[in-house]
Amino acid sequence: MRILVTGASGQVGHALAKELGALGNLCLTNRQDLDLSRPHSILPRLEEIKPDLIINAAAYTAVDKAESEPDIAFAVNGSAVGVLGEWAARKGAPLIHFSTDYVFDGQASEPYDENHPINPLSVYGKSKAEGEKLLLGAEADCLIVRTAWVYSATGKNFLKTIVRLAGERDELAVVSDQVGTPTSADQIAKFIRHAVSEGREALPARFKEASRLVHFTASGWTSWHGFASAIVAGMTRHGLPVKAMKIRAIPTSDYPTPAVRPKFSRLSTARLERVFGFRPGPWENALEDALNRLSRA
Repeated sequence: MRILVTGASGQVGHALAKELGALGNLCLTNRQDLDLSRPHSILPRLEEIKPDLIINAAAYTAVDKAESEPDIAFAVNGSAVGVLGEWAARKGAPLIHFSTDYVFDGQASEPYDENHPINPLSVYGKSKAEGEKLLLGAEADCLIVRTAWVYSATGKNFLKTIVRLAGERDELAVVSDQVGTPTSADQIAKFIRHAVSEGREALPARFKEASRLVHFTASGWTSWHGFASAIVAGMTRHGLPVKAMKIRAIPTSDYPTPAVRPKFSRLSTARLERVFGFRPGPWENALEDALNRLSRA
């Protein structure tokens, strides 16, 4: 099985490259190899690669920058996803695509399931919602995996930022009124390996059973402040340098950003557990694994 992984230099792509090597011949692409900001260039490249399975881990994820670069965000997160879906539908190649909690408005009080109406608040969220719409409209054998609060021991993310700042500053101020589930790229990659390990032929039926859409996060939940506090406590256990003695909880209003974030980002994984027989582990355990990797780097 020839597996195309787009965005292979990103957090999820990097984790997928480690997990999927034994399942087939991996074709790992980054922006230099396959530029999703230029959707018209995608089809010729796909014809060269001829993948049996596409895993689209590429995305425009600069949430705040997207407010001033909507054309690029919609090209990468919207139009390009539609092109991938149309090619996959014509060739009969299953396609896995990642989406986000940002398609919701954060006004819920219970974890979002896949049937909850979307209402994105930001350009980033709207561009990801457009990608979902175009992919489903292409009628490919696809699976959209919505996830949230993704981090890794590699790349740029909340974990890496807190580790750096906690080593530089005496005090940190972190938003406490936004809640969700920190989810490591390694956890996501392990689920994808589980999902595709049955083989390419089994995927269309499984995707159909899932109505082509599932939510995946780690289990449990916290706030950004709680996540930061857990990171700093873990840094001490793992021997990473810590200077910050206080982590102050602040409201979102004290930390304005160009893009509006959903205040409630918990996602229900019930459908994923039922269809794929995979139960995500606790976010705290995955954080320990990531901190352990950082301490050995």
